[in-house]
Amino acid sequence: MIYRVKEMVYTLQGEGANAGTAVVLCRFEGCNLDCSFCDTDFAGVNGPSGGEFSTAASLAEAACRCWRGGVPSRRILCTGGEPLLQLDSELVDALHDRGFEILLETNGTLAAPDGIDWICVSPKAGEYPVIRQGNELKLVYPQEGIDPEKYLALDFRHFFLQPISGMNLENNVRLAIEYCLEHPRWRLSLQMHKYTGIP
Repeated sequence: MIYRVKEMVYTLQGEGANAGTAVVLCRFEGCNLDCSFCDTDFAGVNGPSGGEFSTAASLAEAACRCWRGGVPSRRILCTGGEPLLQLDSELVDALHDRGFEILLETNGTLAAPDGIDWICVSPKAGEYPVIRQGNELKLVYPQEGIDPEKYLALDFRHFFLQPISGMNLENNVRLAIEYCLEHPRWRLSLQMHKYTGIP
């Protein structure tokens, strides 16, 4: 398989339960959904340390070059677009062989290979996830026609509402705060990286 990566950077995780944690952010090219509110450029392979990788080992070695922390604490965040279009068991093994803890952020519409250490599902476009258990569910909010309560039956430890960014951000933050206050199983997730200017 040829792995196509938009960018790979050493940074802090910007949202959800791992916000503030040092990671290599590996953004895979491409997505299987078309969300009107998407705020991420995942097209092409022209970002920092992006490119085409002909083997899982070569991508894992590139991730090692990006990591600047100590070897025992290596973490990689596989995101997109939709990383499960490309993230496979061979890459999971190659990353684990190099000491990485693998964090995944996915829309949940595709099955994940075994061995992922942290699974965050972020349902989009009204698609009900096929991944129904993991560490966190992070719902971009508000999405028209989507009731957050229908996701509470899924087997996740953390449930987050993350306001849609853009022109209506202030109103979306207010709506998410109000919802979390009225439904306290949900927690607010703000995109820390957008407030601090980190990648």
